[in-house]
Amino acid sequence: MPMSNHVAQLRISRELREAELAVDDALLKQSALLSTLIKARQDTGASPFAGHDALLRLSKSQHTLLTAGGELARVHSSLLKIQHDVLGYEGCPKNVPMGQDRFADRAAA
Repeated sequence: MPMSNHVAQLRISRELREAELAVDDALLKQSALLSTLIKARQDTGASPFAGHDALLRLSKSQHTLLTAGGELARVHSSLLKIQHDVLGYEGCPKNVPMGQDRFADRAAA
């Protein structure tokens, strides 16, 4: 049985938001790793250049995640246009982030 427009909209909305949160989570984890690597280098008395290649690669990985986040924003925008074209309206209210309730749950954790 095919999926209804309403069910499709709900699933896409949920999965898109999960993808956006996953990128944010990965950025936070990489930022914590970057901080730990630099702090460990300082605290252990290692050379200021120790692990420089790894730090550069981690920085490049963060840049890639930021680029991915930007692409997801473009996906979001494209999907809003499809939603408007297919359903005749846009369901995202202005100035209210999608998944706002999830943000509240994450902030409390």
